[in-house]
Formats: sequence, structure tokens, C-alpha cells
Amino acid sequence: MTKEPHVFSKLFLTFAKIGAFTFGGGWAMIAIMEREIVDKRKWLTKEEFLDQLAVAQSMPGILAVNISVAVGDKIAGTRGTVVSALGTILPSFFIILAIAIFLTPDMIKENETVSKIFQGIRPAVVALILAPLVTNWKRAGITWKTAFIPIGAALLIWSHWPIVSNPVIYILLGIFGGWFFLGRKTENDTTKSQQ
Repeated sequence: MTKEPHVFSKLFLTFAKIGAFTFGGGWAMIAIMEREIVDKRKWLTKEEFLDQLAVAQSMPGILAVNISVAVGDKIAGTRGTVVSALGTILPSFFIILAIAIFLTPDMIKENETVSKIFQGIRPAVVALILAPLVTNWKRAGITWKTAFIPIGAALLIWSHWPIVSNPVIYILLGIFGGWFFLGRKTENDTTKSQQ
């Protein structure tokens, strides 16, 4: 934990900036989060960020809030988690509140300008989702030999077939696979090094 002055204001403002650009949900925020948390503030290394991303995605709750809580805890303990979570949540809350008050679904459909604005946001959201996929591909240890695993899982989830399209199955398979295959590999490497 750091004793840096104004750490709470830095946590709040950093995550408020992230929370203000929530268009497209948690996955669309990953590129912004990585730039702010890893590149700019250096609160996490790239590997730690990837680990937090995996943990946050496999836990219940909002991806961005889960990561903000982990970063807040690392930087400033329990109070840091509260400040970081509020920073992430409040901008989105106020934006959604304003949209709910002023932009009804009928107005979005009928107002040509508003409709075009939302159509213009869609490609940007797709780009924000694809950017972290590209940057984290190698960091996750995925090679051309193992690429079939995430691609196959993504296609099965996309298929909407009963049972196999459930993402929970692939999270559980990932946990079991990591424990069974990588855990055994570590044990074998440890045994060989002791001989």
C-alpha cells in the first residue's frame, strides 16, 4: 500500500474518467483501464492487469468495478476500494440517469440526430472491445498452437446451442485445466530440479 499524498483523489479521478466512458460495457473499457492503470499510473504491471482481468471476469459483478476494487485495495486498502468503486460507478450512474430522464426509447428512434449519434458510437465500441483482445493475446501466453482453445470456446458461446453456449462452462474448464495441466507441469519441473 502506498502513502502517496492525494492518493484517494487520484484513485477517484482515474476511475471516474474510466467510468465516464462506459459505452459498450466493461469489455469496451479495458483499453482505457489498461492505459490509465498500467501505462500512466503504474499501479499494476501488464501481467498483474491481465491476472486481475481474468479474476474480475470470472467473478460476479461489473468487470470495471471488480478491477477498480482490486486496484484500490492494493494502493490504499479498504478506503481505496470504496473510493475506486465510487469513481467507477458514479459517472455511469449520472449519465444513465440523464439518459433515462431526457432520452426515451421513442425519442432515440424518432430523433434523427440522436439516432445517428448512437449509430456512430457502435463502431467505436467494437474497436474498444477488439483493442484489448489484440494487445492481451500474447501476454496471455496464447500461441498459434493453443489459439484453438479461445477461438473454439468463443464460437461455441456464440452458437447459442443449449448447454455448450454457457460461458460458465468455459470458466470452470479453464480453472480445472489450469490447475490440472499447469499445476502438474509445475510439480514435475520442481521434482526434476530437486533431483
